[in-house]
Amino acid sequence: MARPLVLTITESSEELQRRLQHETDARQQERLQMLYWLKQGLVHSRPQIAQLLHCDESSITRWLNAYRQGGLQQLLAVKTPPGAARIIPPTVMAQFQEHLQDPSGFDSDKAIVQWLRQEHQLEVAHPTVHRIVRNVVPVFAPEVNPMERLWQHLRAA
Repeated sequence: MARPLVLTITESSEELQRRLQHETDARQQERLQMLYWLKQGLVHSRPQIAQLLHCDESSITRWLNAYRQGGLQQLLAVKTPPGAARIIPPTVMAQFQEHLQDPSGFDSDKAIVQWLRQEHQLEVAHPTVHRIVRNVVPVFAPEVNPMERLWQHLRAA
């Protein structure tokens, strides 16, 4: 026999219904819908909720545990994976940006790759450096755009 579903929902039905109507994220809508049904007494078991929401019963259990531990805030928290570690650490990136701001900065992507290798013992592929210079490094001084200077030099070469 399954464990009984015991949950004390602190939010009112009106609050849950209002949040449900204004929520745009489908994952959060499912969780709010579950709480709303439980608050209204429309559902009474995990398998019933799982069937109505077309998801696995283990997901329902996880959601209920999250609500028990941290309330609505923890239930609706969106967890994003951390992703890969940065190839160039933030301290090196700050130095890199300073060099780009300097008028006598780098002459080419190859010079950047060599600088990273010699000064910081980092092996960074040329396409990675190209992507960082083109897309990641912000421009601080609009009147002196070191990235544009670098790309003009590369186009001329």
